[in-house]
Amino acid sequence: MRLCFLVEEQYRYDGMPVDVIRQLTAWGHRVDVLRPGGSLIRLSETVRAGRHDAWVLKTVSGGPGLTLLEGAAAVGLTTVNDARAIRGVRDKALAAVLAEAHGLPVPVTYAAARAEDFAELPADAFPLVVKPADGSSGRAVRLVPDAGRLTDPGAEPPGDGLLIAQPYVPNSGVDLKVYCLDGELYATERRSPLHPDRPPTERQVPLTPEVAAIAGEVGAVFGLDLYGVDIVFGPDGPVVVDVNDFPSFRQVPDAVARVARAVLRLAEAGGTAHVVPMPRPALTVPARAIGGNAFGGNA
Repeated sequence: MRLCFLVEEQYRYDGMPVDVIRQLTAWGHRVDVLRPGGSLIRLSETVRAGRHDAWVLKTVSGGPGLTLLEGAAAVGLTTVNDARAIRGVRDKALAAVLAEAHGLPVPVTYAAARAEDFAELPADAFPLVVKPADGSSGRAVRLVPDAGRLTDPGAEPPGDGLLIAQPYVPNSGVDLKVYCLDGELYATERRSPLHPDRPPTERQVPLTPEVAAIAGEVGAVFGLDLYGVDIVFGPDGPVVVDVNDFPSFRQVPDAVARVARAVLRLAEAGGTAHVVPMPRPALTVPARAIGGNAFGGNA
């Protein structure tokens, strides 16, 4: 097969996707690498030629790669993941609305242009997790204990875009990361970035039927094939707090080879999603019943 990988500058030396590219090449496939943030791209010529079986992108917030991937998809080329699906999770405000509308167990989401506007929420909505709607990699995610700390001068600047917030979900301080590779699910535990005082943990764990069902539904709702779901266990059960397209797949056994094989399957199938979620009742998480958490920010 012939594949085109769009590699953002942030991931130029990262094992995911660089090691995947090497693996595909070792298997005899041709992989063309485009660096939208660091080189000239003859976009019209490359897209018009249509020589690639699929275009692949590991996105970064604010990076140019997604626009190029959408351009390829617009003229009928296969993309991994589906470019429209990626846009749905890169915008965390949009992702929260889509998730709640489809009955996924997510907290109530608030949005504002300025952090101080969240002071209009009642006191029992705090503590809040506040972050940029277009954020990634934990950038500018804050656990805000009360309205008086919304404009903490020591906080990392969130940028100029929309902010989202949800009341914090009380939990153990450990995130459950569920990774999906074209229908294959793997679960790992990791210390939450909101609890840096906790001992560092990262290990593969068994996947329960309930969590597997939720992860499968996430793929179906957003149309993703390679993705990760962050889940915390609150007083009322599992809550989805983030969805990522093309995550790190850390702690997944043989991750590089598994991702490479998934890319080949999806390229051959034209990017068709294979996730078939198990049926389960629609769930929503009331803000006061569980406390909530920022969709796109971990607890």
